[in-house]
Amino acid sequence: MMIELLFSGPQLGPTDAPARDIDFWVRFRHESGSAEHKIYGFWDGDGQGGISGNAFKVRFWPTEAGRWALAEVYSNAGELNGQRQGETLTAELSDHPGFWLVDEASPGRRWYCRSDGSHPYIFGNTHYSFLSGYGPEGKPVGNDIAGDIKGNARYLKKLRFCLFGDHYPNPTEKPFLDEAGRPTDWGDHSHRPNPKWFHERVDLAVRTACDCDLISDLILAGPDQEAARATLRAGHNNGDATPFLRYIAARYGSYPNVWICLCNEYDIPKTKFVTHEEVIYTEAEIVRFGQIIRGFLPYPTPVSVHNTPRRGWAGAFDALPPWNDHQITQKKVKQIAPAADNIQKTWANVQGKGPRNKPTINDELSYQGEGDGHSEGDTVESHLGAFLGGGYGSSGEKPGDKLGQYFWGMFDASEHTAVVHLGWLREAIEAHIAFWKMVPDLSVFENLDDGFRGMAWSGEEYVLGTNAAREGVAANLPAGMWTVTRYDVMAMAATMLSAQASGRFAFDTPDSRAVLFHFKRNRD
Repeated sequence: MMIELLFSGPQLGPTDAPARDIDFWVRFRHESGSAEHKIYGFWDGDGQGGISGNAFKVRFWPTEAGRWALAEVYSNAGELNGQRQGETLTAELSDHPGFWLVDEASPGRRWYCRSDGSHPYIFGNTHYSFLSGYGPEGKPVGNDIAGDIKGNARYLKKLRFCLFGDHYPNPTEKPFLDEAGRPTDWGDHSHRPNPKWFHERVDLAVRTACDCDLISDLILAGPDQEAARATLRAGHNNGDATPFLRYIAARYGSYPNVWICLCNEYDIPKTKFVTHEEVIYTEAEIVRFGQIIRGFLPYPTPVSVHNTPRRGWAGAFDALPPWNDHQITQKKVKQIAPAADNIQKTWANVQGKGPRNKPTINDELSYQGEGDGHSEGDTVESHLGAFLGGGYGSSGEKPGDKLGQYFWGMFDASEHTAVVHLGWLREAIEAHIAFWKMVPDLSVFENLDDGFRGMAWSGEEYVLGTNAAREGVAANLPAGMWTVTRYDVMAMAATMLSAQASGRFAFDTPDSRAVLFHFKRNRD
């Protein structure tokens, strides 16, 4: 569970810049001496959303039950330095699955696991600017941040969103404060975060998502407005984004459901919305930002960046210092094969430098709606493909350019109908398939259509994804008896084809866009 500790610091107001000027951290040490976490604190105004006050907070997620001591409390502000040092708190056993970790035992380090060793499967969604509550023509959309989070959590495992209004800013509430203490959307003031915005909006989203065990994938810059992209440019802090990155790590880095995306389309070409090269970031700049925030994060928080679709994950990152634990790709496709191949090629690094050996997620795999011309079936089929490529995928609802749930939230599964099918598929995968032991592999199958893809845990489990009717497909099963189950994702129907299959098992694939066949060796 999250433990939030309150400290009394210097009295500050909207013209101050504590995120830049005050260094404050606490070292928590477990009574056994086996665990220790250095966690940065942050100024939170009056602690209730006000922009003046002396409330400083530290958020701590105990990783072990038992007594924890505030072994060291440091600050360059005299009021905070040493405050509460020596105090203890007691953490009880929790059934929370914990942080998201790269599963070192998974083949090729393709998959995530949780601190408790479980392996949830990830399908995600997108609500870029839902924190602002506004849409076109500066009109409120009437969304409910907590309601949107809970709606997504019914079906999905991840929600990616920008920390700011971006394309649809709130006309009065803003994420930053300028030198005069006035609210502003301009990320050049990222060293001066507005506690009201983060307390009332971002905290609500992240906290609610934590309660629902939904990943909050926080986009720190972007997606496509210069004001929102300028957080890393930090133009009013001499180009130093360190205060902002430290603030995000301090405020949200102790939540086990938080992931960090440094920028959406960091390498975006110039558009009518983005006209300055200073907010089009290079790979070297992204690596530097990634290393900075890594230095402040107290736990193994997943960190990466989102690229444009024109080239995929940049090979330039391979030669630069390590910083990310997963890679994000963006390629909108409608079929199993290209979705699977995109994931596999990104993981494998076809540029000839050897596999990247990191989890891979296509975070703009298919947006359902007229905006991109993707149907419900397109979205469902492509996400099945991402799974079969050995990775994960994210969706969105897009009835038009910059329109719909993918920007302003208002989550509604009756419009974004694909999520119902994706939720059903995710639950089937988690309940029945040891996917974290699998790699893309079709070697046991024969007479396949070119558009089919599969994975294998050799000798134990196999899966095959199909999107068309075909007679006489066969699986050449290793020794033993096997249970064969067909999951028709479009019909949301599971059918056991055999509980005692062996040898060459022949079957027909149905005329359905997203079908998953599962072959599992019977164990004594």
